[in-house]
Amino acid sequence: MRPGHSQSSLGSHRTDRSDRLSHITTAPSDRIRLKENVGWVSGTALIVGTMIGSGIFVSPKGLTEGTGSVGLSLICWTICGIVAMLGALTYAELGTMITKSGGEYSYLHEAFGPLSQKVGSIPAFLFAWIMVLLLRPASVAIIALAFATYVIDPFFEVCEASDAAKKCLAAVLILMLAILNCASVRIAVIVQNVLTVAKLVAIVIIIFGGFVQLGLGHTQYLATGFEGTETNAGSIAIGLYNGMWAFDGWNNLNYVTEEIVDPHKNLPRSIYIAIPLVTILYLLMNISYFSAMSVAEMLATPAVALTWGNRVLGSAAWIIPLSVALSTAGAANGTIFSAGRLNYVAAREGHMLELMSMVHVKKFTPAPSIVFTSLLAIIYIIPGNIGGLIEFFNFAVWIFYGLTAAAFIVMRFTTDYKDAYRPCKIPIFIPVIVVIVSVFLVLAPIINDPRLEFLYVALFILAGVIFYIPFVHFQKQPPFMPILTAFLQLLFESAPPVAEEETNNN
Repeated sequence: MRPGHSQSSLGSHRTDRSDRLSHITTAPSDRIRLKENVGWVSGTALIVGTMIGSGIFVSPKGLTEGTGSVGLSLICWTICGIVAMLGALTYAELGTMITKSGGEYSYLHEAFGPLSQKVGSIPAFLFAWIMVLLLRPASVAIIALAFATYVIDPFFEVCEASDAAKKCLAAVLILMLAILNCASVRIAVIVQNVLTVAKLVAIVIIIFGGFVQLGLGHTQYLATGFEGTETNAGSIAIGLYNGMWAFDGWNNLNYVTEEIVDPHKNLPRSIYIAIPLVTILYLLMNISYFSAMSVAEMLATPAVALTWGNRVLGSAAWIIPLSVALSTAGAANGTIFSAGRLNYVAAREGHMLELMSMVHVKKFTPAPSIVFTSLLAIIYIIPGNIGGLIEFFNFAVWIFYGLTAAAFIVMRFTTDYKDAYRPCKIPIFIPVIVVIVSVFLVLAPIINDPRLEFLYVALFILAGVIFYIPFVHFQKQPPFMPILTAFLQLLFESAPPVAEEETNNN
């Protein structure tokens, strides 16, 4: 283990285009590296487990508020599923062509990096900047707060539960999952698979209960159809935001591509199974919700699934908060698992702190990256407003989803990439649709209801550009950084990935 060993803490550029192309389909081959532990079953469980988290239990209220009616809300759920599938298909081609972990970061880096030595890396850096420092930790915070809400609220039927208690429990969950993911990739994957099965059992209970309700003739709420439908595009966009939050996670498998066994085959296979499955389950769950409550009643409850359980299951309603807690724990675990890989890849390319590119020398996990994400998530728990976090998250994330789809189009037609091997090739209109949807989801709420949070996102992106110039482009670093990196490297028992040829030479 060599403390502080690297070319710089921040900033390294691959300027030779042919050298870049030699890395398109093959990630670095290291002895100290992340191991291939994810097959198609575990890949499917990762996607399903991160998609089905807090969203379907929290977002139905927000989507229904934006749409105003049962009919339009079900249509919007279907649209969200289709958009998620189109995005996932786009990422399937990218992920089988560029078998590097890091998801959008790697694709933006490969698409725009060769276009300009000076500014080509900025899109990838800005994605890492906002995802590593804001969006991924915020996502973990949202899910952990939902976990705490469903665990604590059943014990406070008379009075309202303390926000401080919920935040403390959310922080405990994040710490436990961080320790788990630092300790073993294999155990983290097994836990993810078990929690995914548990949440599917919970969903089947809700769906079955809904069909029993409908069989007993409780169709009055579904029969309202399109009564009260919202016609304002901005309001519908906010509703779609909440729906897309429930579907977020469709891209998480692309963050761990280097750990997938035979990614050319198993990555698209997992996508083809997971996204349609989740879409069907979400539609059936919403139909079940409307078998027991009206639109007005859904808007009045902060915990839709818990209210449904109290009305339909009676004394067995405790099953719902337990099931939702397991579901959100699984989503948090999967998000921390994938977020650590994004930090790792961005740091490996010189766009984040060198420490985050290191791997534990015995556990072969990106421990520093996982700890970094988890600590930020705990900080983001402090505000505690799930609704505000969801809107903030979706506004920013769809900027980069659209930019990644644009990168897909660039690589399909540029000289360097148009002839690259594509094991999973899709029609070009699919990423075009993703770009159009992204533009709508970003602009509609700004036009309809400008908020200060949107300005914060723009300022944070601008701050990333300012940070990029000295610390990445010119590779400057504070004088204390090498010493701090060496100390933390020893603390985490981590080392940079050591290439096989370097090992042989030694």
